[in-house]
Amino acid sequence: MKKTELIYEGKAKKVWATPDPDVVIVDYKDDATAFNGLKKGTIAGKGVVNNRMSNHMFRILAREGVPTHYIEELSARETAVKRVQIVPLEVIIRNVAAGSMSKRLGIAEGTALRCPVLEYSYKNDDLGDPMINDYHALAMGLCTGDELKTIAGYAFKVNEIMLAYFKKLNVDLIDFKIEFGRDKDGKIILADEISPDTCRFWDSATKEKLDKDRFRRDMGGVEEAYAEMMKRLGIN
Repeated sequence: MKKTELIYEGKAKKVWATPDPDVVIVDYKDDATAFNGLKKGTIAGKGVVNNRMSNHMFRILAREGVPTHYIEELSARETAVKRVQIVPLEVIIRNVAAGSMSKRLGIAEGTALRCPVLEYSYKNDDLGDPMINDYHALAMGLCTGDELKTIAGYAFKVNEIMLAYFKKLNVDLIDFKIEFGRDKDGKIILADEISPDTCRFWDSATKEKLDKDRFRRDMGGVEEAYAEMMKRLGIN
């Protein structure tokens, strides 16, 4: 599969067209950003980790009945995926209070939540991806009611599968962000990525952070944390 033209470049990925109009190639970068692009840097090897881990998780989720855009891993950094129209929602599931939730609600970071919390953000960099609710999403025409129901159902299923999977690796899944898109038939499928960029992972015993928070908070050991997640997944 060959790349033809660059059709999109974001903070973490490039997307290339291919001779097949229904297939694109995602190329993962080592560039790192935080706080809506206010903080920028590089995490060596991040693109490889995010590409290979995302593909690994997409294959697991597909086997459990969650449709995804994944087609084929082409190299350490590049993957062929189905071309989708992204629904402009960031879909967030929280199992433990952390990050912005702790700041917003005054809940100590690390507090286990009594049930998973589903949040939506409007995917708009210029506005800083503001949090919205179901009614905003429908009123703004971001998706239909049926699509929102499908997205919520898949999000909770992804959480259930990943909680159990990572627990076996002695990793607590604190929270994560996922995105969905419409395929050529208008079907809602999981897209984007699942990686230390988009998930909070803590070691189950030590509570050591194994994700992008190490970059956000200048904690050091960022590359080592990403590499540790690859090791626990058994990806060489």
